[in-house]
Amino acid sequence: MQKLSNSQQMKRQMLLDQLFRVTTRSFAFLVLALLVGILISLLIGAMPSIKHFGLDFLTSSDWDPVQEKFGAAVPIYGTLVTSAIALAIGVPVSFGIALFLTELCPTWLKRPLGIAIELLAGIPSIIYGIWGLFVFAPLFSEHVQPWLIEHLGDAPGVGFLFQGAPLGIGIFTAGLILAIMIIPFIASVMRDVFEVVPVMLKESAYGLGSTTWEVVRYVVLPYTKTGVVGGIMLGLGRALGETMAVTFVIGNSSQFASGLFAPGNSIASSLANEFAEANGELYLSSLIELGLILFFITFVVLACSKLLLLRLKKQEGKSS
Repeated sequence: MQKLSNSQQMKRQMLLDQLFRVTTRSFAFLVLALLVGILISLLIGAMPSIKHFGLDFLTSSDWDPVQEKFGAAVPIYGTLVTSAIALAIGVPVSFGIALFLTELCPTWLKRPLGIAIELLAGIPSIIYGIWGLFVFAPLFSEHVQPWLIEHLGDAPGVGFLFQGAPLGIGIFTAGLILAIMIIPFIASVMRDVFEVVPVMLKESAYGLGSTTWEVVRYVVLPYTKTGVVGGIMLGLGRALGETMAVTFVIGNSSQFASGLFAPGNSIASSLANEFAEANGELYLSSLIELGLILFFITFVVLACSKLLLLRLKKQEGKSS
C-alpha cells in the first residue's frame, strides 16, 4: 500500500511538473505573440503610407498635412540625435554615480543616496517636461547657451552645431532632459551589478597594489559587462521612446534643425502632438508608419547590443 502511495505521489509530481513547464512556456510564447501582433498591426496600419510614399518616406523632410505630403527624416533625425546626446551625458554620469556608491561612498551616505537616485526614476516624465520648459529652459537660454554660442560657435568643425538664437528649447535641451531621466535607471543597474562582484577578487587586486580605477577597469567591468550593457540599453530604450518630456522642450518643428540649439522634432513627440487630430487615411497611416520606424529602430538597437555582448563573450580569456 505504501509503495502504491509513493507511485501515485510520483505520478502526481510529474504531472504537476509537466503542467508547470507548459504554463511557463505558454507565458513565453504569449509575449512573442503580443510582439508579433503589434508588428502586424503596425504594418497593416502603415500600408497605405508605405504604398504611397515608398522609401521616399524615410528620406523626405516634408510634413504638410494639408497637401498630404509626409516624410520621416526630421523625426528620425531628432530621435537619434536626442538619444545620442542623452547617452553621451548620461552614461559617464551614471558610471560615476555607481562607482562612487559601490567603491568610495561612506557607509552612512550610501543608503540615502541610493534611495534618492531610485526616487528620481519614479518621477513621471511629464514632470520632467514641465520642469524643463518652465525652469531649465529659461536658465539655459539666459546663462548657458550664450556662453556656448560665444565660445564654441566659431570652433572649426563643430562650430555650426552651437550657432543660432538662445531659445532655451531645442534638440540639445531635449537631449539634456533625456539624460537626466535615464541617469537613475542606468546608475541603479550599474550599482546593482557592481555590488555582485566577489569581494575576494577586488581585495586581491588591491593587495597587488592596484588603484581603485584599475580595480574597476580590470576586475569590476569585465565581471559585470553584461549587466552594464543591459543598463545602458535600458536607458537608451527609454530615451528613444520618451514622449511627454521631449514634446515640452524639443520645439516641435517640422524643419531640419540647423544646429543643436534649433527646434526639432522626434518620432514620439510627433505622434503625441498629431495623432489625435489626424484626419484622412494617409495622414493617420503616415503617423502609424512613424511608430513602425520607431519599433524598427528599437529592434536594431537591441540586436546590436546582443551582438556586442556575444562578441565580448567570445573575447573572454584572450590576451588584450
